[in-house]
Amino acid sequence: MDEYVAELGWQRGEQDFLDNQYSRRHWLRFDSGQEIAASSSPHVVPLPFSDPNALDPEEAFIASLSSCHMLWFLSIAAKRRFRVDTYNDRVSGQMGKNEAGKLYIATVVLRPEVTFSGERLPTRQQIEQMHHLAHEECFIANSVKSDVRCEPRFKN
Repeated sequence: MDEYVAELGWQRGEQDFLDNQYSRRHWLRFDSGQEIAASSSPHVVPLPFSDPNALDPEEAFIASLSSCHMLWFLSIAAKRRFRVDTYNDRVSGQMGKNEAGKLYIATVVLRPEVTFSGERLPTRQQIEQMHHLAHEECFIANSVKSDVRCEPRFKN
């Protein structure tokens, strides 16, 4: 089986730490060599101990679901000979409490908007079917307990 690896790093520096007044800013590094600034969400840990300009785990989680769905959708559309010009999504996640009363991302809603061109244009039903198949195949969606929904957006 394939293995996926990311690195994470954080340093205390001059902060006391024991007073719980420390920065949650850290970095994530991926096998591509790309490094991203990360932090806790300001919704979870107040400023200035969170960095609102850095990626937080909740954003990374919903973005990974959106990215995986898009990649599957593009693959399915290409195999069906539909030319995709643009794919944009505005994904959101909603927190909730599980059976044990613990917070988790309970619902993720993908709102993809796709434009096509060429001689073969898919019908609304075909687009919805491709989104359904993409959701069924998405490794990330298959890995989580959250309710992951896809609500395609259509231009009139």
